[in-house]
Amino acid sequence: MPKLRANTPFDPARWPFFYGWIILICGALGVVMSVPGQTMGVSVFTDPLIEVLGLSRDQLSIAYMLGTIGSSFLLPWAGRKYDRWGARSLALTSSVGLGCVLLFLSLVDHFLFDLLALTNSLFIVIIMTIGFLFLRFFGQGVLTMTSRNMMMEWFDKRRGFATGFSNVFVSLAFSASPVFLYYLIDSFSWQGAWQFMALLAGVLFPIFIILFFRDKPEDSGLKPDGNYNKAAKVTKHLFPVVKEYTRKEALRSYPFWVFALMLSMQGLYITGFTFHVISIFKESGLSETQAITIFQPSAVIAVIVTLTGSSISDHVPLKYLLYALGIGGCIAISGVIFLSDLEIAYYMIIAGSGITTGVFSVLTSVTWPRYYGRQHLGAISGQFTMMIVFGSALGPILFSTSLTYLGSYQSAGWVCFAIYGLLTLAALKADNPQKRFYSSHEE
Repeated sequence: MPKLRANTPFDPARWPFFYGWIILICGALGVVMSVPGQTMGVSVFTDPLIEVLGLSRDQLSIAYMLGTIGSSFLLPWAGRKYDRWGARSLALTSSVGLGCVLLFLSLVDHFLFDLLALTNSLFIVIIMTIGFLFLRFFGQGVLTMTSRNMMMEWFDKRRGFATGFSNVFVSLAFSASPVFLYYLIDSFSWQGAWQFMALLAGVLFPIFIILFFRDKPEDSGLKPDGNYNKAAKVTKHLFPVVKEYTRKEALRSYPFWVFALMLSMQGLYITGFTFHVISIFKESGLSETQAITIFQPSAVIAVIVTLTGSSISDHVPLKYLLYALGIGGCIAISGVIFLSDLEIAYYMIIAGSGITTGVFSVLTSVTWPRYYGRQHLGAISGQFTMMIVFGSALGPILFSTSLTYLGSYQSAGWVCFAIYGLLTLAALKADNPQKRFYSSHEE
């Protein structure tokens, strides 16, 4: 798909203020629009799908896992298309694609039973795997990656500060989405809920993308940060990008793997927990309402962590934030392990999940352009997003098999705890690779 003209339907350079602030709003809305393809957007449909399709929880988890893994292998290709097409064209394609998939899934029971007359669970799992593949690819993968990268293109020195505000909005929207989706399902059925989101993602949001999304600021005669660089030209850039890394060069660097694996581990945990959150709480003798409402207080903590982390990320080494993510993950998963035994475990999940969600949103935004530059941002972030999506694919099946074969979710919890701990230790050496190219700055 060819790149859309930067100054159509209007020229961003003619706005009375730096258009990057509009880009932050657009990027945040783009990430929020990916909710139907995120695990929290799928988890509320888990029980209705199990009931209407006649699948077991393990079978649906396997379909979700295989679909997510399949989508992850397409993301490096999507990342290269980002570098070639730009954010605007790729976001438009992914939003329309997401709408089409949601419409198909809303009719999947009629497609399987009325049109194809399928009753074999294997064929049903295959069809759901294909549906989940494209749902995760367009939603969690491409639309999220594109929206985040677009925001990063428009800021440099103020990247952490600027994206902090968009990350807060995203955190609040994500935390409210399960309750909102439950309301849609109760009001219009699960089919009606998916059809409503199909209209939103496939028709209305593409119009918004055409109007307001833009690629790089240079395409419109602007520069990252706008006039901030002129006003603060005497201020030394703490973390200048000296070398523009290619994807292959980034993959050969130690920090890439530590950051990518830690963020992928977060994807695994939060996906597994969210996908089975109602079951996890029921197994511990707690109510469905307690399970659903756990996301609201966690979101408050995530907002505080996001604002704090975004502000300090412009001034401190990013590996410090990686430590916080690892420690927060250990706290959260400990809460899952001891949920049925300790009253405080409920609050450990809230606190730990809030910390990890807040730090995750910061690191997924600022790490790659600071460490590896903007020139090959699409290819590098595509590889990283593939790893996150792959990790998230393993979460539901890890938790599901732990319950099915070992009788509880605790074994899955201990596996997650061990990985979080090891990666936190590995983060001690995850320094900025740009550091080797300059001696006057350190990170």
